[in-house]
Amino acid sequence: MKKVLSIALGAVMVLSVFAFPASAGDRDVVRTGDCSARSDWKLKAKADDGGLEVEFEVDQNVVGDTWKVRILQDGERIFAGRRTTRGASGSFTVERMTSNNAGTDNFIARARNASTDEVCRGTLAF
Repeated sequence: MKKVLSIALGAVMVLSVFAFPASAGDRDVVRTGDCSARSDWKLKAKADDGGLEVEFEVDQNVVGDTWKVRILQDGERIFAGRRTTRGASGSFTVERMTSNNAGTDNFIARARNASTDEVCRGTLAF
């Protein structure tokens, strides 16, 4: 009886792992890093209403610098533009809603400071 109970309990544990797998859709995925000089970047993705919300932030601690920014999803551009650092932290943020493609979505975000040529580059798989 003890052996049967152990086998049954083991089967329930194995099945529960497969019945409720952890996925990126259940949480935010966040990556951070240093840029080529003194700035820092953060790239975040999360599921939102059947799509994905992607956020790229650069914190430079200098107000008024312009950055050229690109964000790619699976090699396709989902954002290209310029952002200027603002606020007390001297940062900028780009937020975009995009589709949730089949399988893993791979994001690359890149920003280049127009005056200093500093580069920030982050990647994230969701």
